[in-house]
Amino acid sequence: MFGKYLVLLSLMSVLVVTGCDSTNEDNAPESDGPQLTSLTGPDVDVSLALTSAQLDWVGQQIFRNECAGRFQCLVHWNDGEAFPSLGIGHFIWYPEGVEGRFVESFPALMEYMEQRQVDIPEWLRALEPFDAPWREKADFLAVDDSLRVAELREFLAGTQGIQAEFIFRRARQSLAKVIEAAPDNQKPEIAARLESLSQTPGGVYAIIDYVNFKGEGLSPTERYEGQGWGLLQVLLEMSESPDQSALVKFREAADTVLTRRAANAENPIERERWLPGWRKRLETYAEPPVFKISK
Repeated sequence: MFGKYLVLLSLMSVLVVTGCDSTNEDNAPESDGPQLTSLTGPDVDVSLALTSAQLDWVGQQIFRNECAGRFQCLVHWNDGEAFPSLGIGHFIWYPEGVEGRFVESFPALMEYMEQRQVDIPEWLRALEPFDAPWREKADFLAVDDSLRVAELREFLAGTQGIQAEFIFRRARQSLAKVIEAAPDNQKPEIAARLESLSQTPGGVYAIIDYVNFKGEGLSPTERYEGQGWGLLQVLLEMSESPDQSALVKFREAADTVLTRRAANAENPIERERWLPGWRKRLETYAEPPVFKISK
């Protein structure tokens, strides 16, 4: 049984972006993805397949979700946060000495861009250590209209496709980890829920966006009162109602999980300002007319 599960996990890490370059996956499978065998016997296919045009749409939608696609928002510092957020996915970048509870993602994006041989601004590449150069929001606001910040925004505006690839690959890598982290008796149903979501364009988008939005749910620091709010927690919260689609169940479960997070948060800004915005974002978890699943 254990060996069979390891095979399942190794296969589940494979997702396909048709038409996108890959630096580490020269032997990528066909875009319809592998058939995966679950712990309970039936085949489970949790591969995600997107063409480059579909991935562009997902990236643009994530950018709209984060800040309505505004150029100025590509380098931003939210009220109530101890770090700036950058790029279409509002990737977290901690200043030196700040140890936040949320998973930092901007340095990983820069590493991915280096692998893709993207021309990164020299001052950004030369930072050592690679920490955000502003210690607090007031420091950032003092230089918000500087040439360096303008260059950073232009750089991020010109690399939106690469950022979308990075977001997709993070979601891809999360699937096996999420199933592995689930309670043993719920691993098959978590895999089945991911399979159901992966069958529709809205479900594919929801998985990718939610991992970028609230993470995998695996970091022990991303907890309030011992309760997380990432992809794993949403999948565990999904109902078994036969009268609802997987996407509707995912959206409702995400609302429950995020409402619980806001209720457990010490900072009232999460309940008063952030939760309404989170719920608005969840409303985009619907079947878009823009694209169909790639076959």
